[in-house]
Amino acid sequence: PSLKERLERAGQAWDIAFQISDLRARAGLTQIQLAELVGTKQSNIARIESADYTGYTLKTLEKVTKALKARLQIKIVPLRNKRDAYL
Repeated sequence: PSLKERLERAGQAWDIAFQISDLRARAGLTQIQLAELVGTKQSNIARIESADYTGYTLKTLEKVTKALKARLQIKIVPLRNKRDAYL
């Protein structure tokens, strides 16, 4: 992957990590408490909240957002032109 692609993915991972961490903090939950609500270990929540982690599944993100009383929204955006596919 090109540098731009890697940076874009890193930005997406950072955004997801920040949103989850922020929602958890606003809910007044620790990572341990969120893990209990999700049915996982604290280390998994820490991993999801890490900006360099991209190994989560849709199912996991759904569980986390449900536990945080939020909703998961995924958006697929068409490319504007062929050049976008290579950047």
